[in-house]
Amino acid sequence: MNNHHLNNKLKTKEELTLLVNRFRKGGKRIVLANGCFDLLHVGHIRYLMEAKEIGDILIVGLNSDQSTRTLKGSARPIFSQEERAEILAALICIDYITIFHELSVEDLLLTLKPDIHAKGTDYTTETVPEADVVRSYGGKVAIVGDPKNHSSKEILKNLQRMDKK
Repeated sequence: MNNHHLNNKLKTKEELTLLVNRFRKGGKRIVLANGCFDLLHVGHIRYLMEAKEIGDILIVGLNSDQSTRTLKGSARPIFSQEERAEILAALICIDYITIFHELSVEDLLLTLKPDIHAKGTDYTTETVPEADVVRSYGGKVAIVGDPKNHSSKEILKNLQRMDKK
C-alpha cells in the first residue's frame, strides 16, 4: 500500500515549527484547524475546505487516540490515529497534519503561532476555548464551515438504530 501522501503530510511538532518559520518568511498565511475527525463526513470536509480558503497553508492538529477517547468516550475513536491521519492526508486542501496528545490544542497553537485558528460553526469567536491564547501572540480566530448539523455522534446513533431494525 502506498502511504506516500501520509508520509509527506504527517509531521512532528518540531518539523512543523521549521516549516512554518520558512513559510512565514515567504509571506504565507498559516491556518490551523483541529479535531478528532473520527468518522469523516461532509461537515468536516466543508470546515477543512473553508479553512484552506482563508490562508495559504492548512495544518490540521489531529487528536490522538487517547485524547479522542477522553473527549468522546471509551467507544471512540472508531479509527486509529494512523488511519484518521491517512484519510485526512488524502484531502488536497490539507497541507500538513500533526497528531497531538493533549486535550486542548493550546500547546500546538503556542508552538506554531498560526496566523489564523479555524474553528467550526459550533463555536463563535467569543466561545472558542483557545481564543485568548491565539490573541496572545497576535493571531486571529475564524469560524468556518457550514452550520453544524452533521456529527459523528449522530451518524453513529443512526447506524445503531438501523442495526436494531
